[in-house]
Amino acid sequence: MGLYHQLQARDERGAPLRVGVIGAGKFGTMFLAQAARLPGMHVVGVADLSPERAASHLRLAGWSSETCSAPSLDAAAQSGATHIGDDVAALVSHQAVDIVVECTGDPVVAVDHLLMAFSHGKHVISATVEADAVCGAALAARAEAAGVVYSMAYGDQPAMVCELVDWARTCGFDVAAAGRGHKWRPEYRFSTPETVWEHWGLTPEQAERGRLNPKMFNSFLDGTKPAIESAAIANACGLDAPEAGLAYPSGSIDDLPRLMRPAADGGVLQSAGQVEVLNSLDRDGGMIEYDIRMGVWVCIRAATDYQRNCFEEYKVVTDESGRYCAAYKRWHLIGLELGLSVANVGLRRESTGTARGFRADVVAVAKRDLASGDLLDGEGGYTVAGQLRPSRVSVPAGALPLGLTAGAKMLRPVAQDDILTYADVAIDETTRAYQLRREVEEMTTGGQGGRNG
Repeated sequence: MGLYHQLQARDERGAPLRVGVIGAGKFGTMFLAQAARLPGMHVVGVADLSPERAASHLRLAGWSSETCSAPSLDAAAQSGATHIGDDVAALVSHQAVDIVVECTGDPVVAVDHLLMAFSHGKHVISATVEADAVCGAALAARAEAAGVVYSMAYGDQPAMVCELVDWARTCGFDVAAAGRGHKWRPEYRFSTPETVWEHWGLTPEQAERGRLNPKMFNSFLDGTKPAIESAAIANACGLDAPEAGLAYPSGSIDDLPRLMRPAADGGVLQSAGQVEVLNSLDRDGGMIEYDIRMGVWVCIRAATDYQRNCFEEYKVVTDESGRYCAAYKRWHLIGLELGLSVANVGLRRESTGTARGFRADVVAVAKRDLASGDLLDGEGGYTVAGQLRPSRVSVPAGALPLGLTAGAKMLRPVAQDDILTYADVAIDETTRAYQLRREVEEMTTGGQGGRNG
């Protein structure tokens, strides 16, 4: 029975999947817009720093005032309505909540929320992929020990790539590469929240209508989010990160089989089994026709002559050897697709992507010359951007993970475009995110990392 039919059956039995949502920003609101349309799913509560803003976002998404007006979580559980408040602990611990959706976007805060949910025996879907990039393997281990499911959020690109990679491997193909698309020019790595919309392709009026956060969108543009999502893909799928970071080769969807193959076969990869991002802009900055800017892909290799011949017989677009081809989804719809994760976790006890190790890391790189005493503003801001590196390189070098940079104070100067190290900054080492980060670093180095490098 398909997921939707199972949801309908739960609805008919009066036994819906009971969900608590932390964070009603763009991602959370997109999910809530869809949750109101899904049978067999009850959003018991929403916790946000500003309940008033959250209620406004729900109304923007089409919720009626009556639906989101339950005065308490107990009342919501009994009535089928939704309670909006600011008490995360009360939401996570409530007996009526079975699945927690974390979408604050703050990796340090998210780690606390995730561990709290695990301790209460709750399954978790994390839309805060930043936390996964910092310490995903340690979070997955904590969830397994607690006997709960920890999952990436479908609709976000990493989970969708995991689905494509799983499809390829389950069908018996070799995975040459997997990743997402992006609009990229090298100068974008210096973009700030003040410049993001002119590069992104939206007017300030469109951004205001959508209540879009310029800092969050700038993290996509400056390469931080592509690095974060590529790390999550690598760590979940057992793929490798490029030694020098993402190359962003330009091409159309039909160019994927030619580009996303090892250099020995004429492609851009150092070796097979790698993550990469396909650039939708040509060398002059123009959009490439049939781009995959907003989508995901996997490039597969025919492992046998028989597979290669089948590609030819069924008119598959391949490289000139006939061995490499690509499968893809041209669009991702972010929180609008999260119901698939909720249904998979709630009905099948299956994640839609989970870190299996720590192969890829996101290091902090200076956007400008940084001076002693400067405060870092984290993802999407004015001071640092994230770049992808293999963890076996970044950890021994003591590279500072991008996810721990918000609020860090510079102890010594770092030049523009240089990678920051732990020794360059003063950060809060008491956070659970920092402690779990140490755990995943030890997975890479056996405790012999270059923390003070």
